[in-house]
Amino acid sequence: MKPKTTEEPQNRLFQDRLENMINMDHELVKLGDKINWKTFESKLGEVYIANKGRPGLPTRLMVGLHYLKGLRNLSDEATVMEFLENPYWQYFCGMEYFMTELPLDSSSMTRWRKRTGPKGFEAMLKESLETAMRMKCLKPQDLNCVIVDTTVQENDITFPTDLKLYAKGIELLVREAKLAGLKLKRTYVRTVPTLQRASWQFARSRKFKKAAACTRKVKTILGRLIREIAAKQLDEQSESTISHVLAMTQRVFEQKRNDKNKLYSYFEPDTACIGKGKADKKYEFGSKASIASTHKSNFIVGAQTYDGCPNDVTTLTSALTQISEITGVFPKEAYCDKGYRGKARHKEIPCAIHIPGMKGAVTSISLKKKLKRRNAIEPIIGHLKRDYGMDRNYLKGRIGDEINALMASCAYNLKKILNRLRVFVQIYLKAENPTFLGFNVGFLSWCLKF
Repeated sequence: MKPKTTEEPQNRLFQDRLENMINMDHELVKLGDKINWKTFESKLGEVYIANKGRPGLPTRLMVGLHYLKGLRNLSDEATVMEFLENPYWQYFCGMEYFMTELPLDSSSMTRWRKRTGPKGFEAMLKESLETAMRMKCLKPQDLNCVIVDTTVQENDITFPTDLKLYAKGIELLVREAKLAGLKLKRTYVRTVPTLQRASWQFARSRKFKKAAACTRKVKTILGRLIREIAAKQLDEQSESTISHVLAMTQRVFEQKRNDKNKLYSYFEPDTACIGKGKADKKYEFGSKASIASTHKSNFIVGAQTYDGCPNDVTTLTSALTQISEITGVFPKEAYCDKGYRGKARHKEIPCAIHIPGMKGAVTSISLKKKLKRRNAIEPIIGHLKRDYGMDRNYLKGRIGDEINALMASCAYNLKKILNRLRVFVQIYLKAENPTFLGFNVGFLSWCLKF
């Protein structure tokens, strides 16, 4: 059914309202009053079926929790517990009275993300930009000029090695065979861990030939199990999740060192190996993400992830298209690094592409300054990774990759707005004399309206 609302039809007799308990000049309170929450009820209400099932949780509650989750870079469980303890979070999410019991389980946030998908988080990113415009933090003309760059959003997997992949494949095959009722000749539950320990000890002692022999033995055991389970599955004609596990282990068993599109994780099969030329990290395992920000005000206007490891220039068209869908304006100028070189690709884009260091790229002093400012995207990506959860993605699958990048972008935009509120509004409220610290009275009174 359609979601419920956070508004209560009548007052509670023996309970005080939240607005009487908290400081109404707090930055989260002011931000919550400026966001247009009704747009989410219309846009995200399409994913619910009317008059069927249990009523959904309030849309403002779910959107607010995901905004706050990104702002603080917390897990679902920590976000829900912080919501229970923090009255400002409750007001931001639309609660009218202080709640002493959890209104939802943390797993509800996971199911809500699956239901809304990346399009719902694009709507959240769009609303963060519109809120910035209403608060005069972002000007409409800023959307005409953008900076685009790519980075790697790493998945939550261990560094893949042949030995670990073979051993994990054996473990998964034995487990799924037991669940499917298939009787195996041997399970190797003691043999494989022993070979793993021996391989690590030999490698540490620099006896690499003996370590490689242990790896070959584990691979032989994996191939033996694959053939046995495949034969028994044909005889019994059983179809279950073991078929999917069997296909992945077969892929790991057959892949070679120089193959492309290798499998690096059984639980994240879409993980790609990406080399960005970093001195400290030669290879990163995750998905390539494209980040676009405004050239002047540094608000993020687009975030997108891709399968595999595409060339940067092939991602430019889709990145600019996403910007136009979110902001309603197709950029007139885009500033990129040398990874986006390719005049044939640029001809397909109705936008001026500027790349520093190219022959004939600088035609005026103003363009030279704009090309230097392209580097502003690098610290933005650094903040997204360190402060807002893009350094390691804990959400599952390709949908999780897209949602995590968009959620981090929403949090970054909201943080810029909160900083604006905190710096200008709170200093004015605490100062006894409005002209203290040299601020203009008229300007600060204008800030108080927001």
